[in-house]
Parts: sequence; structure tokens; C-alpha cells
Amino acid sequence: MADEMTTLGGRTVFLCDAAGPRVTREADALDLIGGLWGLEVDWLVLPTARLGEDFLRLRTGLAGAVIQKFVTYQVRLAIVGDLSAEVEASDALRDFVRESNAGRRVWFVPDLAALEARLTAQPDGT
Repeated sequence: MADEMTTLGGRTVFLCDAAGPRVTREADALDLIGGLWGLEVDWLVLPTARLGEDFLRLRTGLAGAVIQKFVTYQVRLAIVGDLSAEVEASDALRDFVRESNAGRRVWFVPDLAALEARLTAQPDGT
């Protein structure tokens, strides 16, 4: 599957191909954001397969740096895939995911159906 724009829950989303380059450094976030330039996209959807190993090791700071880029450039980010084993193994990661999911800019969801349900439930379009 190639990267594609589609609609989920009434929002325009950019689905990144799971086979694309992994996010292993801060600059990779800028590449993703830059790829959206000129597109009318509400959310960028990034499969967990695209996350570099250090992303889920919060002590490396990669997740915070990457997510900060998305927040700074006002691009909403949905990270999609099963992270249940990783979340169970790390209290810090569990808290990070929970806090992200409580917000409106970055979500971790298990699959596209869960993302669509969450987007549909948002009354203000965000």
C-alpha cells in the first residue's frame, strides 16, 4: 500500500504506508510534516511499524521530540497499531499513551476502526 489521503470519521487523513521509512530521528518528523505541505489534511496516520526502536524507549527523548514537532506545526498525529505489550512492559510508556490520548493532537489507537470511531465521536471536528 502506498501513502494515501482518505476520509475517516468525516476528517481528511493522510495514511502513511507501513512499509515506508522508519521514524528514527527528529528530522524524520519534519520529513513527514513537509510531505503534507499544500494538502488539506486533518490528521497524519502513522502505523506503529514506522516507529524506530528508540521511539518507544521514552528515556531517549525521541518520542517527545517527534511529537513536539507535530504539535509545533499544528499537525494532528494518530499512531495506529497494537502497542499493548510495550505499554504493559513500561509504566512510563503507559502514562505517556494515556496522557496523549486524553488530548486532542496526538492519539495512540489500536487500528483504523478505533481511529474512525474516535474521529466520528468528536463534535467539533478535531
